[in-house]
Amino acid sequence: MIISALLFGAITINAEVMNMNTDTSLAAAAQLQLTHEWDKVFPKSDRVEHRKITFVNRYGITLAADMYTPIGASEPLPAIAVSGPFGAVKEQSSGLYAQQLALCGFITIAFDPSFTGESGGMPRRVASPDINTEDFSAAVDFLSVQPGVDASRMGVLGVCGWGGIAIQAAINDPRIKATVASTMYDMTRVTANGYFDADNSAEKRNAARAALAAQRTDDYRTGSYKRAGGVVDPLPADAPQFVKDYYDYYKTPRGYHERSGNSTDGWNATSCMPFMNFKFFEYASELESAVLIVHGDKAHSYYFAKDTFALLKGDNKQLLTVKGASHCDLYDRLDIIPLDEIAAFYRQYMK
Repeated sequence: MIISALLFGAITINAEVMNMNTDTSLAAAAQLQLTHEWDKVFPKSDRVEHRKITFVNRYGITLAADMYTPIGASEPLPAIAVSGPFGAVKEQSSGLYAQQLALCGFITIAFDPSFTGESGGMPRRVASPDINTEDFSAAVDFLSVQPGVDASRMGVLGVCGWGGIAIQAAINDPRIKATVASTMYDMTRVTANGYFDADNSAEKRNAARAALAAQRTDDYRTGSYKRAGGVVDPLPADAPQFVKDYYDYYKTPRGYHERSGNSTDGWNATSCMPFMNFKFFEYASELESAVLIVHGDKAHSYYFAKDTFALLKGDNKQLLTVKGASHCDLYDRLDIIPLDEIAAFYRQYMK
């Protein structure tokens, strides 16, 4: 007992010394190399003010974003943070969603996640279920203190893999009053189980873990991270339709962007490791705020939407099925994306 007390006392004293000598203030924003000319894959609206901004997340990583504000706005407005698809950048689908929602009367930002695009963080092209969920809350931090923003009316929108991350962020952050997940993936499920849960076995997961662990050794030995490759190019003739759809977006002028991993050489090969050891939506039934999941019934990923929606509780949860839409149709097809319904959802629940 005496030894235990002495050890506890030493731990307490060391903690106090550490607190006195450690700077616990917010991390300073890093100086990022930002492109200020319009380099999006969609046209700029003359009814929205656009500017580049940066903010810092709880891990000290500086994130880059495009901020869209309705021209002529004079009262505090609700705000929405947007990101995705998984492996994309803010110059692609998320920026389009952000600009369109600004046209609907919201202040919005489309941000590059940690380690990608114009945002900070080393090494590059790494994904994390924890840090990327934090990225959404950091965006809420930033928006909450901006002039012209009503901090009591905050929302998030995630596209593709970031749809699942947006819901995960909302579970943990009650400041988020309304969440939209468009054409969503559950990245933890697809990484651990494969598409349609075809690889859902300990044997296959352990084989994947062994290969990834061996790649880590090789990476450390060579001092560089092997890239997994973006969307396959050239496109095989027998590629599944959803792969052809990805190619049509990321590898053609429709959606190609030089900073997008999906358009170029992809994630680090070991980037998926933590998603195999992490499960989204464990506490989905406890999410009290509003959620709208938007998905096409022709999307290969539709099962993610249906199964995730089944985990949510409450009459403020909605699944909006877009008839005839594929996964990538909801990236940029403004004739198909139900923007009026999405805007109405935010207005209803962000009040």
